[in-house]
Amino acid sequence: MVIYVDAKAGFGGNGSKEKPYQQIGQAAAVAVPGDEVLVAPGVYHEDVSPVNAGTEKKRITYRSAEPKKAVITGADVFTGWEPWQGDVWLLTVPNSYFGDHNPYTTFVTGDWLDIQVPVHTGEVFLNGKSLYEKDSLDKVLEPEFYDASWDRDFTKHTWYTCQSETEDATLIYANFQGKNPNEECVELNVRPHCFWPKAEHVDYITLSGFTVTKAATQWAPPTALQEGMIGPHWSKGWIIEDCEISHSKCSGISLGKYRQQHNDNKWLHYKFKDGAQTQRDCSLIAQLDGWSKETIGSHIVRNCEIHDCGQTGIVGNLGCVFSLIENNHIHHINNKRNLAGAEIGGIKLHAAIDVIIKNNHFHDCTRGIWLDWQCQGTRVTGNLFHDNCMSRDYLLKNENKLGLGLGEDLWIEIAHGPTLVDNNIMLSERCVKLPTQGVAFVHNLFYGAISAVGRGVNNGTVKYPSPRYTPIHKPHRTEITGFMTILHGDVRFYNNVFVQPKVRQGMIDICEEEHDGEWDNGNLEAGTSCYNGYMTQEQWEKEFEGYCGEGADKPRDRYYMPLPVWTGGNVFFNGAKPCDIEKGATVDTEHEVRVELVQTDGQYKVVTDFAQYLPKAEMITSDTLGMAFEPEERFETPDGEDIIFDTDFDGKKRESVVAGPFA
Repeated sequence: MVIYVDAKAGFGGNGSKEKPYQQIGQAAAVAVPGDEVLVAPGVYHEDVSPVNAGTEKKRITYRSAEPKKAVITGADVFTGWEPWQGDVWLLTVPNSYFGDHNPYTTFVTGDWLDIQVPVHTGEVFLNGKSLYEKDSLDKVLEPEFYDASWDRDFTKHTWYTCQSETEDATLIYANFQGKNPNEECVELNVRPHCFWPKAEHVDYITLSGFTVTKAATQWAPPTALQEGMIGPHWSKGWIIEDCEISHSKCSGISLGKYRQQHNDNKWLHYKFKDGAQTQRDCSLIAQLDGWSKETIGSHIVRNCEIHDCGQTGIVGNLGCVFSLIENNHIHHINNKRNLAGAEIGGIKLHAAIDVIIKNNHFHDCTRGIWLDWQCQGTRVTGNLFHDNCMSRDYLLKNENKLGLGLGEDLWIEIAHGPTLVDNNIMLSERCVKLPTQGVAFVHNLFYGAISAVGRGVNNGTVKYPSPRYTPIHKPHRTEITGFMTILHGDVRFYNNVFVQPKVRQGMIDICEEEHDGEWDNGNLEAGTSCYNGYMTQEQWEKEFEGYCGEGADKPRDRYYMPLPVWTGGNVFFNGAKPCDIEKGATVDTEHEVRVELVQTDGQYKVVTDFAQYLPKAEMITSDTLGMAFEPEERFETPDGEDIIFDTDFDGKKRESVVAGPFA
């Protein structure tokens, strides 16, 4: 059955075409498996909570009748601003307006949040752009530029909130830099979500073609509920497609993390157990509570534009398993830099088991993708990355630099794999951060460096050992089969092209400060030279010859030394350097090749001349890559099928194999 919704309809509708409902939430209260909720163009000021689940064969579909014309917003327009002093205006909002959730008394808080100045989940928007919150009224009266932001010129648009001393009301002071807020569009985000079921296991929902924007979402660490502006909560089989998703305070889409009774932001509230142990507890409790392939995950996010969110475009822990994320445009994430800490990126996933991240475009984010803990069976393929970093000018010094690291296209952290990264174009100065193992890189273009090799796996103690050990799962399942620390190595590089870019001086200065850190080494040298000193498989196996137990000549250290590295068919240009055990490499010192990203009318093209200098290479298959060491799982499809890397970035077949992402 089709249920109709139209914001322009009168009260008393029944969902028919002749008498549509006025709100999406009215339809969401009655829709049952097989129903389609068809939403007319208009603005829907709602926090929609679907009540009923669909089934695998009979989904419940929510569809915008015209693409992007049905807008679900967590914000309301406010007039009635009064001049206060200078460019500062005052708005008084009765607290009854917010119901049981006031974003202007609710602070962004949670595990792994690292900010010096508290901020609220609420925001003030001027003509669609969010102002910068300050912690005192003086800073609104006399605002200063905030250098960490990507949009420095706008950072004097500021606001401050407090509670009225004389009435039950929220006071908001805002500096609109000379504009009259009663003549402009000024919004406050007043709802914590836009499309989010309150209950768990509201399965098989499709959200198609909507614009979704401006929710007062909370910080989403892996040990909390992980709320998003849109999300399945804790369920299976959602499809989010053809949507524009923007301006969430924290996260745009959350692919799921259920709320544990005694483990919600436990590191924040119970200081005596480290956050890493809290995350281990979280995974095991979830398994005991029914986390499985049959009940959770298998979501699809496709053909969406996701931008201008404060923490992540897409977040998920445990609930993201077996999902497909493809053909999305994810950009300008964490650009305000008022939020910092871990859990930041265009995509940030924990327990990305058999997740496919395919044919997406990531740019102008603090980082593109961060795959953290339990990344097993995941494939990152055919994506374009560029300009993923801290604010562009690279003039930040330590007193202004917030959060973990300097930004990169892809960060894979303390996972055992197998993780497959193939046919990607990575153009940021720091392409990959790699404190992990069990990864295969095949047919990529690296126009930047690999950092943090051999680092970033301990937990920052000074006096005591603090290795982080992470779960290992049954292949293509969620069941946990063991735990292990990261030994490093167990990495494969086949048929990649490495080009050394010209690095800006500001970035060099900052990376010099990081060169001997616990979490990073500040490397800006392109190539595989970051793996100098690692062993080949033959050298590694030789260490195990003879008796397996202890002995003076063969101590148990062999079980804890770095794992081997495999290479073949890689090509190095413009000073990019191979590692000292590189096999079958081509180091071109004769030609200075060009790599340039050109944008014309919103379309991006990589312009390069290195193709003419590439030698023939061997076809790479799952047999070439073998298996990741700890899970003993092959680099294969989620269905357990072999992969032949005979298709390039553009989907063209490789008739004659050469290195890089282009056939």
